[in-house]
Amino acid sequence: MTSNASSGALPDLYEASIAELQDGLVQGLFSSVQLVKAYLSRIEEVNIKGPELRAVIETNPKAVTQAAALDQERKEKGSRGPLHGIPLLLKDNIATLYEEGSYALLGSVVPRDAFTAAKLREAGAIFIGKTNLSEWAGARSIPLPRGFSGRGGQTRCPYYPNADPFASSSGSGVATAVGLAAGSLGTETRASIVAPSSRNNIVGIKPTVGLVSRSGVVPYSSNQDTPGPMCRSVTDAALLLSFIAGPDPRDEATLRQPGIVPDYMKALNKNALKGTRLGVPRAFIRNMKAIEETFNSSLDIFRALGAEIVDPADFSNREELLASQAEKLVMAVDFKVGISKYISELVEVPTGVKTLSDLIEFNKINPDLELPEPFYTDQSRFTDAEDVQLDDAYFAALAQNFELGRTRGIDATLAKFNLDAIILPTDVLEPKPTAIAGYPLISGEYFPDGVEVLPATPSPLHSQAPGIPFGIAFMGTAYSEFKLISYAYAFEQATHVRLQRKAYDDAIPKTQLASVM
Repeated sequence: MTSNASSGALPDLYEASIAELQDGLVQGLFSSVQLVKAYLSRIEEVNIKGPELRAVIETNPKAVTQAAALDQERKEKGSRGPLHGIPLLLKDNIATLYEEGSYALLGSVVPRDAFTAAKLREAGAIFIGKTNLSEWAGARSIPLPRGFSGRGGQTRCPYYPNADPFASSSGSGVATAVGLAAGSLGTETRASIVAPSSRNNIVGIKPTVGLVSRSGVVPYSSNQDTPGPMCRSVTDAALLLSFIAGPDPRDEATLRQPGIVPDYMKALNKNALKGTRLGVPRAFIRNMKAIEETFNSSLDIFRALGAEIVDPADFSNREELLASQAEKLVMAVDFKVGISKYISELVEVPTGVKTLSDLIEFNKINPDLELPEPFYTDQSRFTDAEDVQLDDAYFAALAQNFELGRTRGIDATLAKFNLDAIILPTDVLEPKPTAIAGYPLISGEYFPDGVEVLPATPSPLHSQAPGIPFGIAFMGTAYSEFKLISYAYAFEQATHVRLQRKAYDDAIPKTQLASVM
């Protein structure tokens, strides 16, 4: 590949790929220590200061020391591989030794790294910090502004001042968008990876539930949760997925994977769309004229790349699927049961919380920390979940989810129209089908024009604004990540839209590698 590092120039950290950074490390153009210091300086510039993006909830005080050890290891033993000495960020609900965006778990001690963190650390990655999130991955409240946690404050999109960063992995999306690390991990229960990836102009992969272990991840729903990569390119996202996918005895869902996990880097085929049939489920596209018009124009690009577009390719069970309340019950029970189990396995919890009831009470006792007025006082999802039980109604709801989302939903639509995948604009898609099915979804970059600012006065955020990106989503059946990655890569390579619109100037850190060398 051709890169700045290959030519002897230092890579631009706003956009630098993992391969480009690794190439520079191999050539000795810079060290991991210098790379970590540069990224930490970039975080300091825009996270709390300046535009106050609040994408990073904390930085790792040992990151420079860990980078120095990996630099020394490279000299003495050689490289571990493509992630050796590469700085990454993890969503704060992924365990390393610090825990979650809520003050209720502040100072808690986890028994071990999360499976995903352990795999990346083993590969030589350096975790330079944890990203902010919708507290409890959005489990606390629907009205609560997205990207808010008691400890981290309000995350903001870097494409327009005070814009909504979209969904619970918002810190990972924002941080990756403006180059605060080489890449990141998020988690998804219901659009929590793909929505902030779309809004913040990056690539996000929500894997099939069971492809990537959830052990060591603060749970929301055991039937819908999954970690996944959030990066600036399909290539980088595929690379991280290749390292974190695989079976884990601590997560039973991963033991049902079909065969050996493929090398997703082999999916990077520019010609992958040739001869494919892609369906557009029009009825699932929410009404936003500017985005739909831009999405419609993208269909001509797919056609030029050799794809046949089936439009519309609507789900025959759409109305029943959207009307169903089964998902709400399943998520509430899963959280109530899962959070108590997770907390019980922690080595230490200084606040003494043990159950969902304890969390609700902690927030009431500490309103200045957790329920600041006027925008962040709600915890209705918590209180609603207190009243549900793991009973026959729950199991009936779970079965209904699988029937509506899988059998009569995604799988039926793919079969009815003889489709290879389903495509639609991420920002206005209905996330329910893939969420309740546990099926994969990938979001890449694209742009609308002519979007007005709403609301005119942020309360506390603008829900939409000019210049804010949106993504193209690729949806498929269980374990179809390899195909979906190949389609996303082919579209990305044909369009290269990410740098056509950068974050607003104040939100772009000025520190580069040369600044610390």
